[in-house]
Amino acid sequence: MAEVNRRQIPFVLLTPRTRAEIEPLRRALEHRHPFVTESGGGVFIPDGYFNLRIPGAQRCGRYLCVALGKSYRDVAAALDEIAQECGIGVAGFHHMTAREVAQNTRLRPREAELARSREFDEPFFFTSSDERAIARFVAAAGQRGFQARRRSTFWHLSSGCDTARAVRLLTRLFRQNAHIKLRTVGIGSAAEDLHWLQVVDDAVLLPREGEEPNAAAAPDSQRISVGEVSGPAGWNSAVLGIIGQS
Repeated sequence: MAEVNRRQIPFVLLTPRTRAEIEPLRRALEHRHPFVTESGGGVFIPDGYFNLRIPGAQRCGRYLCVALGKSYRDVAAALDEIAQECGIGVAGFHHMTAREVAQNTRLRPREAELARSREFDEPFFFTSSDERAIARFVAAAGQRGFQARRRSTFWHLSSGCDTARAVRLLTRLFRQNAHIKLRTVGIGSAAEDLHWLQVVDDAVLLPREGEEPNAAAAPDSQRISVGEVSGPAGWNSAVLGIIGQS
């Protein structure tokens, strides 16, 4: 981070977490750059960061927000409607208290409260294991323009959340603001990151904690390299390696 800051390199955070969850990390890092929340649901830009008019941006506290995903209210309502239509039980974050979210995750109560402060994407689980009903739910969601995706802990329902689109938007804004062709670099550590890693100039896929590096994890080996080390050490190594090539 010290070298990134010394060179004044813009550093964008892209996360499946909520804005409320990511704010403490931003304060700890003294992060002053744009960030993307809820797997491409919203692009948040500090007020005055770009000397540009940003189409579709709405003021959201100290930020301008380009909402790529439908509102959380619409998503939560759709979850209940689709579940009722398909005859299957679901439990979403909007059904749970912070304590119940904490009990279903590894989060502490305060962290669970921040995780419940959602704007675009609804985590949920099915209360039955009827695979046919689950398949009907996924199909019905698609017909309504929603995506139901199974992640490591929960299913997630959203509409319009797109990490690659968010990265393309920010890349365009950075290049328009600087009036030069900038080189974009992406570092991810999950299979879900491959979607947006394919739209940057240089990409590194780090192994997950406790896993060995796996070249097969990156389908486009010419565009995406595989890091040797996981976690912050892997991120540090990847960043310094890319900076050293420039």
